[in-house]
Amino acid sequence: MSRKWISHPRVEGEASRQAHCDLPEGSYERELGREGFFGPATHMYHRHPPTGWARIEGDVKPRAFDTNHFEDFGPSPWDARALLHNAHVKLRIWEMRRSMDHLVRNADGDELLFIHSGSGRLFCDYGHLAVRDGDYVVLPRGTMWRLESDEPMRLLLIEATNGAYMLPEKGLVGPNAIFDEAVLDAPAIDDVFLAQQGEDEWEVRVRRRGDDTRIVFPHNPLDAIGWKGDLCPVRVNWRDIRPLMSHRYHLPPSAHTTFVANRFVVCTFVPRPFESDPGALKVPFFHSNDDYDEVIFYHRGEFFSRDNIHPGMITHHPVGFAHGPHPKALENALTPRNDATDEVAVMLDARDGLDIDEAARSIEWGDYVRSWQT
Repeated sequence: MSRKWISHPRVEGEASRQAHCDLPEGSYERELGREGFFGPATHMYHRHPPTGWARIEGDVKPRAFDTNHFEDFGPSPWDARALLHNAHVKLRIWEMRRSMDHLVRNADGDELLFIHSGSGRLFCDYGHLAVRDGDYVVLPRGTMWRLESDEPMRLLLIEATNGAYMLPEKGLVGPNAIFDEAVLDAPAIDDVFLAQQGEDEWEVRVRRRGDDTRIVFPHNPLDAIGWKGDLCPVRVNWRDIRPLMSHRYHLPPSAHTTFVANRFVVCTFVPRPFESDPGALKVPFFHSNDDYDEVIFYHRGEFFSRDNIHPGMITHHPVGFAHGPHPKALENALTPRNDATDEVAVMLDARDGLDIDEAARSIEWGDYVRSWQT
């Protein structure tokens, strides 16, 4: 049986003719949406900011975590600090202090590496790939890999435990929008890769259902001399992303989707000009995203809608309350601006509620919930 949303568009009381533009005087707009920003929505116009709470008691509240406080990391990505998770996605942070002396293979899901700092060389079944800060690297489930680096590398790891990473449908804007798929890089069977092959003993640490199995080879198992096919790791850097923009309308986060997985999406916020139309909002609108938990990892720059947030921090806004810009940003919501945002951030929208791991609780900024009151 086919199904559809109950759709009954209407206007009640004072409302804007166009969402996110020309708000009724003195009002604050809030979007109530389903399926993230992909489903039906209604826009409410309030006398007071929807984040004007006096206090929140309970777990349904905005949270912030500062991963810069983590200092001790193990030598393997399997030693990464767990932050947030549900049945479909795991979010972790790891710092590689020295080049890996072993290989790893994730049998539980596809791995998405985001290089927060540092640079190095990735070696995997498919060859060699140079990596640097700002790179996303998608590693299909079961890929053997290791990293080499001459400096510490800090990585955000997003594991898709129930499905694969895919690219979003780009609809009316066409397949070359946001980033042209031609910018995707793949590992190469090059001289650097061939030179690391040899008969020395190598250990592979396989992660399956949270447990590790160690498989030892009398040679380097990354011994491919070639391959062909359409399944392989890919890399894209945030600098290759050309964001969708509208000078007359503030686009929702869904317009910045980079990867789609089973029951979650990964978006990337990169620098872009502010909206120039006098009546258009210049900051993210207040919204009640009543189907998705929202997580943002701040990579670099200044996040223009948040105060006291710096690179390396993570915010978590669970389903159940409205959220939006901080007071200082709200003051500039309708002020014409000729400059641009200066931010790079990774956003994860999860269709199922995320649990907070103990490691994340140890680095939580408890006063984040009160930051809308300053």
